[in-house]
Amino acid sequence: MDELPYLTAGWVFLVGLYGMATSRNLVHQVMCLSVVQSATYVLLLSSGYRQGGLAPILIDAKPGSTTFVDPVVQALALTDIVVGAAVTALLLAIIVRVWRVKHTLDPDALTREES
Repeated sequence: MDELPYLTAGWVFLVGLYGMATSRNLVHQVMCLSVVQSATYVLLLSSGYRQGGLAPILIDAKPGSTTFVDPVVQALALTDIVVGAAVTALLLAIIVRVWRVKHTLDPDALTREES
């Protein structure tokens, strides 16, 4: 089944999106954002995968004689992982600052005006 990785990526995306929409905790929302981002890893790697494909090492291969996987997609997935880790670290640092100032992690409590 060729569309299974795409369905998996869509399912993981929707699960993370649901968690972000229903969560009442900022840390949980950041973790759900990481789940959403992991759907992009699955999507990227499945789009570059080729059945029977080999690593693109062209020492003895003749052009057109074998099928290779796409190395650009793998590089994009690695870049996506690094960016995701940086964004998660930044958001968690902001959450620590919010906790120190407001003493709450509830997003609704942050938007209410204090009287």
